[in-house]
Amino acid sequence: MKKIIFTEKAPAPIGPYNQAVLVGNTLYTSGQIAINPANGELVLDNIEVETKQVMENMKAVLEAADMTFENVFKTTIFISNMNDFAKINGVYGSYFDEKTAPARETVQVACLPKNVNVEISMMATK
Repeated sequence: MKKIIFTEKAPAPIGPYNQAVLVGNTLYTSGQIAINPANGELVLDNIEVETKQVMENMKAVLEAADMTFENVFKTTIFISNMNDFAKINGVYGSYFDEKTAPARETVQVACLPKNVNVEISMMATK
């Protein structure tokens, strides 16, 4: 059985998908971008602020599924410019304990939704 996860504390989907789907004990999240859920505006001040908004959105989705970043076992980071990797990684890393951090891949892509600079998706388990 699958359970749809939704929270108003993260941006509402802008297409035919959900914020996350829980299958058994495994959570599959959709990618989050830096949209402020309170006003629907993009947060693009700089790459660190943008990444923090993405991670806060992901935190809200995890909490809606009764999970935390400790439950995350796999992440995918899509970035528009690999030169931003160190700054993105600094913010991203602050949300995890390095000893128990999830597996991860980071991929540079040509273009992301709404022309943002970073999108992150995660998988977590209870």
